[in-house]
Parts: sequence; C-alpha cells; structure tokens
Amino acid sequence: MKRLILVRHGKSSWKHNLPDDKRPLKKRGERDGLLVAKSFLSFFQKPVTVWSSPAVRALSTANIFKSELAIEDKYFNIITSLYTFDSGDLYSQIKNCEPGIDKLMVFGHNPAMTNLVNKLGDSYVDNVPTTGLTVIDFETNSWENLKNGKTILSLFPKNLR
Repeated sequence: MKRLILVRHGKSSWKHNLPDDKRPLKKRGERDGLLVAKSFLSFFQKPVTVWSSPAVRALSTANIFKSELAIEDKYFNIITSLYTFDSGDLYSQIKNCEPGIDKLMVFGHNPAMTNLVNKLGDSYVDNVPTTGLTVIDFETNSWENLKNGKTILSLFPKNLR
C-alpha cells in the first residue's frame, strides 16, 4: 500500500513586491499551519518522506509540519521541480518516488494540488484551500501505478477553527 499526503502551502503575503517564489506566509498561514499539523498529529504515522517546493510559502509550511510532527532531516527534501502549478508535472514527479517509500507527504501549489486530489482520490473537492491537507491511500506497491485511490482524510483550516 502507498499513502500520499498532499498539502497546499499556507496563506501567503502579497504585502511586499517580491517574486512569486519569494512570498512569505502571512500570520494566518503560520497559524493555520500549526492548526492543521496539530490536528494531523493523532492520525500521523512515521516514517514519512517529505517533499517540498522551494517556494518560501511552501517550504515555510513544510517546516511547520516538520517541527510539529518531529520529522527527521533525513526524511525532509526540497525539490526544485515541485514549484509547479500543473498537476501533470506534479503527478509525474510523484510517480518517480522510490518504491521503498510507502508514505509520501508533498507540499506544493494550486491548482496542481486540487487537480491531483480530484484525479487520484475518490472524493471531489472544489478547491483545496491554503494549508489544506488530503490523505489518499492506494492498493499498490508502486508509485508508478497510482490510480483509484481512497481519500481517507481531508483537513481544512476553516473546519478546524
């Protein structure tokens, strides 16, 4: 079995005139990151491999989860090509995950996250909100064959406040 945990980055700030990949989290993004990570803690099982987009807002969100879930550095990876908004690109990268990894947590961007959740899972969402987390399980031994997943958990900040 493979478990895919998809997390959209937290709410980002447009306050400063920065390139898109340099935008930081707003205070709300930080609060929501803590809220969702703490809520996920009771469901979370180690080991998990974490992949994060290098964009500041995604990496900051990933670091909140890393801290709250006590994820070791050796399982935490920054992957440049995850700075994508295309679900096809994101899916291609996930399909290349090492077969020995059973649980993969990916921090990235919309619309890629929402589209992939809807493509791979069995429950439809209009939009994965900022800091939204979705867990999808697959009855397969290979990341290359991800299809017909079962959506087993969705944590969205507005439902936790």
